[in-house]
Amino acid sequence: MQKPNRLYYLITLQYLGFRYHGWQKQPDKPTVERMVTRTLRFVLGHHNFKVLAAGRTDARVSVNESVIELFLDDKAVALAQFLVDFNQNLPSDIRALAVRETTAQFNVIQHPKLKEYIYLFSHGEKFHPFCASLMVYMKTELDIALMQEAAVLFEGTKDFWSYAYKPNDTTDTVSTVIKCYLEPNTLFTANFFPEESFCFRVSGAGFKRHQVRLMMGMLFDLGMHKFTLDEFKETLDGSKKIHLSHIAPSSGLMLYKTELTY
Repeated sequence: MQKPNRLYYLITLQYLGFRYHGWQKQPDKPTVERMVTRTLRFVLGHHNFKVLAAGRTDARVSVNESVIELFLDDKAVALAQFLVDFNQNLPSDIRALAVRETTAQFNVIQHPKLKEYIYLFSHGEKFHPFCASLMVYMKTELDIALMQEAAVLFEGTKDFWSYAYKPNDTTDTVSTVIKCYLEPNTLFTANFFPEESFCFRVSGAGFKRHQVRLMMGMLFDLGMHKFTLDEFKETLDGSKKIHLSHIAPSSGLMLYKTELTY
């Protein structure tokens, strides 16, 4: 039931996921939701609120841009000052980018949205340890050209049964990948990054749990010549129900962008 005095806000958020056990609250584990909720309690001075995220992230997965909805059963906040106070009290690996009002008719989970994920990795010479929070090091030399050729084949509406984590008979595994490609990484740089690193980019309206990491795992297997391109193409036919087990490490994955569509 809608509360008569409830207020609704959308907060654009980003965070480094390396030290967190994902977004969702878990007993006795550091999660992003736990930190956000604690900070809101302090800044607002009460417990009369709840938050809802546009999507959950797994342990060690980072977010460059996502959206959470704040339901506030109290007086309205001054948006500019709230944003300042919220950021000053959040831990240094979480930042709010913007806050705005919304209405009771909006639901951040059900509302149509486009998401872009990226996956950062390098191969060859081992990278500086500081890179470990953002990218994955592959000690085996990879056939990048073959991986690039395969990446674009994920595009389109397909039955991604092989890229769904433990699907059952009721799991809807058909979805649309709008754009997918692998390129040299120029999005994130630092003086301790390897001279050459790579970025897998994929966008669509929604992804199943571990789907992007299973896609990346397949590209890694292709790059190591554990699969041929023809064998990879077979996995794009959901009717064949090919079980894939290589889930790429979570630390290289980032939700890069969340776009609410109107």
